[in-house]
Amino acid sequence: MESLSSRVLTSVVGFASVSVIIWIGWWAMLPALVFVSVMGLYEYIRMLDRNDIDVRRVSLGVLAAALIVASLPLWAQTPPWPGGSWREVVLTVALAYLLVMEVIRPGERPLERVVYSMFGLLYIPWLLGYFLLLRYSPDATAGLLYLALPLMATFAADVGGFFGGYYFGRRKLAPEVSPGKTVEGAMGGLLASFLIVLGISSLTGLWSPLESLLYSILVASASQLGDLSESLLKRALRTKDSGTSLPGHGGFLDRIDSLLFAVPATYLFLQISVFSR
Repeated sequence: MESLSSRVLTSVVGFASVSVIIWIGWWAMLPALVFVSVMGLYEYIRMLDRNDIDVRRVSLGVLAAALIVASLPLWAQTPPWPGGSWREVVLTVALAYLLVMEVIRPGERPLERVVYSMFGLLYIPWLLGYFLLLRYSPDATAGLLYLALPLMATFAADVGGFFGGYYFGRRKLAPEVSPGKTVEGAMGGLLASFLIVLGISSLTGLWSPLESLLYSILVASASQLGDLSESLLKRALRTKDSGTSLPGHGGFLDRIDSLLFAVPATYLFLQISVFSR
């Protein structure tokens, strides 16, 4: 009960803080995303340390901040080339820099260091950058609604999955990766996500019930995949929780794992314009 109370309190405070930051806009989101990115990388590096895997820590922090900054909407007005983005430039520079550093000062396992460093950049700051991209797609007003959709749908899926699995869970969803996940919990998460998306769509006139259902399937699946992907990472690195920074939730990665996939999926979904009329 104490653990559940801590989890609920952390969720409420976190949700309220995130809502205010998103409403303010990019100048509040930028430092917040840099902070979350650095904290997520810190937890990732600690998991690597436990498995005697080395990465360039300071370089990762600087490159992570650069990726978040490159995701700012103002850079879209001056792309490096037609159809390109500064995020691609930063990621390319990051790979080149890491390779050059291993040539100049190679460690015991240089390729391993480069691979784990690039994975950390792609998994955390690269995906977090989509929060900024979605917040201003197609503009600041509409972007506020579009970013709220995956946040609220993921939160609903988390709650629905918890209670669906607790009361009805029988069949394991991915027993080798996350023994606690059940098919019934996933269905409960999908149902809760659909109800939230349908409610928002009905109030705003955004999508029809069928379109809301299709989007709910996408975002709930992405959310579940994000959760399972972090479980896979922790299992591979023999770690129970990514950290202990958030009471009842473990670390930052434990809290944002679902959103790391749900927000980019929503952004790509809107860019492809599946529901364009």
